Amino acid sequence: MTVEYVESSRLPTPWGIFEMHGFIDVDTDKEHILLTMGDVKGDESILVRVHSECLTGDALFSMRCDCGAQLQSAMHKIALEGRGAIFYLRQEGRGIGLINKIRAYNLQDKGADTVEANEQLGFDADIRKYDMLENMFAHAGIKKVRVMTNNPRKLAALRDAGIEVESRLAHEPGRNRHNANYLETKQGKLGHIFEADHTSTPDPDIPDT
Repeated sequence: MTVEYVESSRLPTPWGIFEMHGFIDVDTDKEHILLTMGDVKGDESILVRVHSECLTGDALFSMRCDCGAQLQSAMHKIALEGRGAIFYLRQEGRGIGLINKIRAYNLQDKGADTVEANEQLGFDADIRKYDMLENMFAHAGIKKVRVMTNNPRKLAALRDAGIEVESRLAHEPGRNRHNANYLETKQGKLGHIFEADHTSTPDPDIPDT
């Protein structure tokens, strides 16, 4: 995959001012974004999240997943540290796209879990790729990371891109009664790692309606 840098600009957010860097896959015209705060170049470990696009969660506040909460939490944690990076990859629905994601949601409404729904549509459970990260990391000058993720595949992808993973940081905001089964499926079938005790009440900052 050939991903080329295009341009950068300031991005003011509720958590602080990020620098937004645009990249394009010259083979597919798919666009990816890197958000940075502070000086991320060099050998020092940088706080990082690799986040796949989720329009329904990131922009439409869906409670069927934890994606929007994960993105906002990552931006907040980076702002508190004053330095870090978010790699925002255009891979909606674990790679199947927005319309197929709606089809998958319809199957889930009828009883399928998130993995079964993708498979019933003829896709693997997760068809995302991460080979664009090598060029994006090289542009940013990031060499060593502390990664906010529950997904071991992302850690492997970073190591494959030549990035030193100093540590994995559990990243578990946004659990609620609408996505509890979804998260359990991700843990049981996709190998995601959850460390928090979720036997208590859901996150009080997210309305449980």
